Amino acid sequence: MSTDATTARLTAASGSTPLPAALPAELPAAAWRTPVELTLLGAIWGGSFLFMRVSAADFGPLPLVEARLALGGLVLTPFLWRARAQFTLGLWLRIAAIAAINSVVPFALFAWGAERAPAGIGAITNAMTVMFTYLVAHFFFGERIGARRLIGLTAGFVGVAILASGRTAGDGVWQAALAGTAAAVCYGFGINLMRRYLTGYPAAAVAAANLVTGALLLAPLAAYSWPSRAIPAASWASAVLLGVLCTGAAFVLYYRLIARVGGPRASTVTYLIPLFGVIWAWLLLGEPLTVSMALAGALILSGVALSQQRATRK
Repeated sequence: MSTDATTARLTAASGSTPLPAALPAELPAAAWRTPVELTLLGAIWGGSFLFMRVSAADFGPLPLVEARLALGGLVLTPFLWRARAQFTLGLWLRIAAIAAINSVVPFALFAWGAERAPAGIGAITNAMTVMFTYLVAHFFFGERIGARRLIGLTAGFVGVAILASGRTAGDGVWQAALAGTAAAVCYGFGINLMRRYLTGYPAAAVAAANLVTGALLLAPLAAYSWPSRAIPAASWASAVLLGVLCTGAAFVLYYRLIARVGGPRASTVTYLIPLFGVIWAWLLLGEPLTVSMALAGALILSGVALSQQRATRK
């Protein structure tokens, strides 16, 4: 997520929900809603890579990210407005610094990669976020990784190496694969910073502030690089869907899931994003699913699964 799924990865990495209040057990009568909404959320966040693929070439990476941040922030503004009294100047400065790492740079990297390779490449590398979150927590914040997670990390890195070495329609995809991996590294740092410096505040309001400050930070560069030629209607529609649906509305759905079933269970959407990213690109853009993409995706998702499992306690 794309900030898509940033909170999903945050809860996956921390094993706890970012909301401070206790969570009620899910009612049996509503149990069907969770798998349906998780699947819907995975489909929406997987679609973000499709929309970037369609619109990145016409907008350029920075203008596209500016539109995404601004529109997503607009959708989430009501959450920020309700919690505005808690947002001091010091908090805004922290959010601005984290927004640069957690939204502006990774969004730009994914958009840059979308100009150069199929949408599925970005969707697959995006799954590395969970593993990089553990690595950053280990090397910079002294958290233990454990043998199981180390195996998962190794599998993920092998998957990225396979993905970067692959070719689609005769063209190499290593640039997009490395850009997506670098974006996942940024998410790894951003999520750890969010866990340490932005906890205790309403998650939806923090996400809105993240998007708004990111849009303000990027605005001068986006205006400078805004394309001089007319942007086609299809690219505008993709940019609007990327911001409103995949960034703003998706967070609303995700926070509702967290409130009902908790962060760890909601974070399983991480497994669905690459699947839907590849499916949408195949169905709507005719992009091929290569053997290297399938193998890399399997290794990366296996690594994510291993890295999220907790060691058994005696």
